[in-house]
Amino acid sequence: MEHRTGLDWQLNLRFALRRFIAGSVGTILSSVSWIRPTPFQGRIERILIAPQDLRTTDPTAAGDIYSGYFAFAGKVVATGGRSPFAAVAPSREWTEALMGFGWLRDIRAADTALARANARTLVDDWISAHGKPDRTATWDTLVVARRLISWLSHSPLILDGADRAFYRRFMNSVRRQSAFLWQQSRRIDRSADRLQSAIALVFVALCTDVGDQRTKRVVEFFTRQLDREILSDGGHISRNPQKIIDILTDLLPLRHCFLSQSMTPPAEVLNAIDRMMPMMRLFRHGDGTLALFNGMSATAPDLVATLLAYQDTRSVGAETAGPSGYRRLQGGEVVLAMDVGCPPPEAYSYFAHAGCLAFELSDNGEKLITNCGAPPSGQESRRLLARATAAHSTVIVDDTSSCRFAEGDEKHWPLGSPVIEGPKAVAVTRETDAESEKIIAAHDGYRRTYNLIHERSLTLDHQGAWLVGEDRLRPASSGEEMVNSAYAVRFHLHPGVIAEAIDSDIVRITTLTGQNWTFAADRSVSIEDSVLFACLDGMRRTTQLVIEGDTANSPMIKWSLMRGNSSEFPR
Repeated sequence: MEHRTGLDWQLNLRFALRRFIAGSVGTILSSVSWIRPTPFQGRIERILIAPQDLRTTDPTAAGDIYSGYFAFAGKVVATGGRSPFAAVAPSREWTEALMGFGWLRDIRAADTALARANARTLVDDWISAHGKPDRTATWDTLVVARRLISWLSHSPLILDGADRAFYRRFMNSVRRQSAFLWQQSRRIDRSADRLQSAIALVFVALCTDVGDQRTKRVVEFFTRQLDREILSDGGHISRNPQKIIDILTDLLPLRHCFLSQSMTPPAEVLNAIDRMMPMMRLFRHGDGTLALFNGMSATAPDLVATLLAYQDTRSVGAETAGPSGYRRLQGGEVVLAMDVGCPPPEAYSYFAHAGCLAFELSDNGEKLITNCGAPPSGQESRRLLARATAAHSTVIVDDTSSCRFAEGDEKHWPLGSPVIEGPKAVAVTRETDAESEKIIAAHDGYRRTYNLIHERSLTLDHQGAWLVGEDRLRPASSGEEMVNSAYAVRFHLHPGVIAEAIDSDIVRITTLTGQNWTFAADRSVSIEDSVLFACLDGMRRTTQLVIEGDTANSPMIKWSLMRGNSSEFPR
């Protein structure tokens, strides 16, 4: 349990007022949307092209779906011959996966006449049961966006052998969903959904006979939102690495759609792709997974490899991402990624974590030090625990996270709640000499409550033989004393690592391949239980190294990690 203060109710009151004002303004704006017709009024007659779907397929799932077994978000529902859209959903996440129609790619991969007929029947069932907008998760803006992209991408599967009546129902539904999405995506309180919605709308405009003028209007809306959300270094405004994967997976086929229509892709699209590719590599460890920061869960290595295949082989990965708030160090085969950023804007902070100055470390494709990561879909009850500072390899003061989150409200944000307070200033510098490279960073997330600044320095040898760290807590304001507080420095180890205490202040770390590292500190180190949330097959048990202290007697801790069994490296 985290320490709570009397400031919490004030923060939540201010947050509630902001949400009320934003929602009221959004309602007013959407109520007058009739002043200018949407680009999707009138009829859409034909699908001209079908965009490519880059996501991984599982042909065996087609048989399960035909047999009436729908497995999404860790839950399985047996429909017993009835429509899955009439089934009692075991979770909201299951509903979103079903209604997003991403499973069409699995049916298409089966490539049989039976699979094609089944896909058409299921789409027709959905149109009959849920074809009109409502307030359920079926018509959530992100779900509508995913459904439109899935329908367009797999339209050859759905429409193969279809009669004219079904074709008309299908096209009418595409138009209705597009008009709804256009209206919803322009609401002021839907800013976190706008880019995904805009991408789906551009797919519709390019892949159907909407018309040149209407397509131009949709593309202009899309490029404005793309510039707003993709930062100059290629990171997403949410600071979530998963967003980079998701957006690139749609942008690359979208670029091809422009070319297929003999249109030059907008410069904003080409520039965004060119910036995002190196940014994705900044987070990438040697095993192909991405660092677990700010909502990142288990990586799909095959999808990342597919995306990287589109990158110019002459380009290199980024090491400094100023606007996104990340840094990367690499010495030999050792990779270190560090979070040195403030929380994202409120509208984009639903998945943000309180992990400022946390880092991850891997050696030759083996993770050593990690963060706990976000649980995958279907394990949302653990998400709040995963967002806490204690779930990150950094310093936590008085068992209190460096960010505060709004009180949970499943109606408004079923997957998480926004950050309402966190670090406002993060200072970071980078130094290099003949032997090593160093990152020095500090954040003020504990300033309001404890008058503390957390400062951390990490120095990595150019050969990847050693890492030296120093964590210090100092007064935020000169002339004022710090509140004496207990704190802990946590280093979460990957489940594939074995930790063995050699002395009170020395721990030997052994990887699966038998590589040894020695962790040492200038005070006692304990080995405690931990978990890795970011696993496709469920939470995994692991361990963590913990160094405890208090600001009055030991405001600074030095520690080191050295390859091999030696503990003689200066600490």
